[in-house]
Amino acid sequence: MEQDTKKVHKRRVRYKGKYPRKYEEKYKELNPEKYKDTIAHVISKGNTPAGMHISIMVKEILDFLQIKPGETGFDATLGYGGHTKAMMECLKGEGHMYATDVDPEESAKTKKRLAEQGFGEDILTVKLQNFCTIDEIAEEIGGFDFILADLGVSSMQIDNPKRGFSFRADGPLDLRLNQEKGISAAERLDEISREELAGMLYENSDEPYCEEIAKAITDEIRKGNRVDTTTKLRELIADTLDFLPEKEKKDTIRKTCQRVFQALRIDVNREFEVLYEFMEKLPDALKPGGRVAILTFHSGEDKLVKKALKAGYKAEIYSDYAKDVIRPSAQECAQNGRARSTKMRWAIKAR
Repeated sequence: MEQDTKKVHKRRVRYKGKYPRKYEEKYKELNPEKYKDTIAHVISKGNTPAGMHISIMVKEILDFLQIKPGETGFDATLGYGGHTKAMMECLKGEGHMYATDVDPEESAKTKKRLAEQGFGEDILTVKLQNFCTIDEIAEEIGGFDFILADLGVSSMQIDNPKRGFSFRADGPLDLRLNQEKGISAAERLDEISREELAGMLYENSDEPYCEEIAKAITDEIRKGNRVDTTTKLRELIADTLDFLPEKEKKDTIRKTCQRVFQALRIDVNREFEVLYEFMEKLPDALKPGGRVAILTFHSGEDKLVKKALKAGYKAEIYSDYAKDVIRPSAQECAQNGRARSTKMRWAIKAR
């Protein structure tokens, strides 16, 4: 009897209730081109559709960069490509954009999506490398007229439980922007000492309970219990802070989880080292009169960027820089909750 070689149709994941809650159930949100009405509805409620990223402060960035046709630009973090696309539209088919990203999975999707929208290799070059290699690209092409560095993690990375960026969904405790390189956050915790972990939590996210959490994590691992999922880490934090008064416990645990996950993400991706290197190389990558806009999302990043731009201005490398931060509008924050912590700083290279 001949075997039936026909491919079995795989039904989509079913879910309970009216609306899908889990990432893999949100099939409409994960197909934005096909379900545009669903995407518009999710955004109108102030949420980010699964698998998407809503670019922040686009108007403010374009107003400052003043991009003209024929110029050459650099987007340090390609991500979902929203900022990249907006900047390329200003070029009106003349000039070129370069973009870097360390996430092979998402950058391939974005490159394909932008090409389908008419932004192919004739106007966009995507390099799978860290943005601190900006000097190599600038040397190749003779510098940039404008540069954008959006230092935030993209929503499609945060929302995918398999990436381990969020404490809200169960998944492997990974937190790497490129899962093909380096060690995961779980592997980092396997080898770290209590003192080093406490220092990391304090330095990377100003965690007030750094000592208590570091002790709880390292004690658990010493017992032979790996902290290798987002749920395990979240529950360990909750148990550690169980002594708090009931009325403030829930909110404090949520904020502490955010800070701990942030600290681990910064560590496994060497984010401060990369940013420091980028800020050092930035002046030489800009053409005379070139402009740079930088979006930061937490105090550690912002302090580093502010200090570097101020030092560059004092050394007369920059003719002007942002003395005060630019914030997203109240309307944008209402439509996109992830914009609330954003700060924009800028500088202009001296001629």
